[in-house]
Amino acid sequence: MFTTSLLLLAVVLVAAYFVGRTRAVQVVGGQVSDLHSLPSFHGAFLAIVAVVPAFVLLLLWSILAPRVLDTMILSTHADAVAGLGTPETEAFLRDARAIAFGGIVGFTDAAKEAAAQTYASLNATADLMLGAAMTLLAVGGLFGGYRAIAPRFRARHVVERVVMVLLVMCSAVAVITTIGIVLSLIFESLRFFQKVPFFDFVFGTHWSPQSAFEGAGATGGDTNAEVFGAIPLLAGTMLITLIAILVAAPIGLFAAIYLSDYASRPVRAIAKPVLEVLAGIPTVVYGFFAALTVAPAFRGAGESIGLSVSSESALAAGVVMGIMIIPFVSSLSDDVINSVPQSLRDGSAGLGATKSETIRKVVLPAALPGIVSALILAISRAIGETMIVVMAAGLAANLTVNPLEAVTTVTVQIVTLLVGDQEFDSAKTLAAFALGLLLFCVTLALNIFALRVVQKYREQYD
Repeated sequence: MFTTSLLLLAVVLVAAYFVGRTRAVQVVGGQVSDLHSLPSFHGAFLAIVAVVPAFVLLLLWSILAPRVLDTMILSTHADAVAGLGTPETEAFLRDARAIAFGGIVGFTDAAKEAAAQTYASLNATADLMLGAAMTLLAVGGLFGGYRAIAPRFRARHVVERVVMVLLVMCSAVAVITTIGIVLSLIFESLRFFQKVPFFDFVFGTHWSPQSAFEGAGATGGDTNAEVFGAIPLLAGTMLITLIAILVAAPIGLFAAIYLSDYASRPVRAIAKPVLEVLAGIPTVVYGFFAALTVAPAFRGAGESIGLSVSSESALAAGVVMGIMIIPFVSSLSDDVINSVPQSLRDGSAGLGATKSETIRKVVLPAALPGIVSALILAISRAIGETMIVVMAAGLAANLTVNPLEAVTTVTVQIVTLLVGDQEFDSAKTLAAFALGLLLFCVTLALNIFALRVVQKYREQYD
């Protein structure tokens, strides 16, 4: 219903636009100069008044309809859900919806079948009422807007106000989303810190949430807070990220310098897209490459010189992750280096500097803020990576700085804690939100550092 309604609204939008343009030309007898606004603005005005109210109704109904229908189902079939807890009631409603739309459920009975029939009937009635209401709004808006078109009608002002409101709403989405993410992390983390002391979490050196309740059961307590130490996860995250940036930074930066100042146009036209293809490879493919090729190669090389290399190591994960983020460094650095004015290069050459001296002493210092931003973006990307770490570094929360041993990261543990059916009031599950908040703070600190560097070294060129 939602997709069909959107397609119909799109058709009405296009039709109303052309009708509005034609109407604007007709009211002035073809003398467009007599109009206050261009015919295109009159067409846009008619399209807005015909489609926007109906679209807003459709959007609100798509948000509210599930809750309204669930409430009606629960009130109609109160006997079927009497005595059920919240998870069982939600499962009942979910199965009823699935049966109503022809889905397959694991278990069904007469109560679910009856609820499904009621749901299908209510949904069909709601769709008819929604269609009728949208039709009335569209026809009413089309008729009213058509009559409003006149030579002195300020259609441009109406359209610009609507566009301004749309731009403000789009700008607010990012801010509201960020606030929502931060608040959700903070509230759930506060619940976690009610069960586990803050300093035990931030400065603890032992991470084993699977055993959180084993010791508690033996001692009669609620939670064994000593197994929620995040230091091993932070250490593993930073170790793998350090290895990745040590691989990506020099390769990416040297590739950017070559492509921007040394490569010919044909070479650049081929090499840059090929290099950027690395950014489009799914991370699971990198994970396979790390687990099946890089890790065995490192283990074999280590054994040949007498070193003990784990089959899952931070070195293998870090190297492959570094290969993955090379395009982030090279592409952004290349764009920044190319943005340095040619006059600086020419002035350096005029003073007798070689090309390499010009790059080292003029171009790179001028492009330093952009290069630092590229490196910070690559580091943030590496910190948030999960699949490569799972497949190449493992799940062991070891507190070590030895890159030849198995480690794990914050993101991997977040995924591990939230896999499967979880109780969201237990410390084990709430620990994922605390880890998310910790990771958010780390990346925020990196971004603030990058902004300070950019502000300090930024220069303006004519």
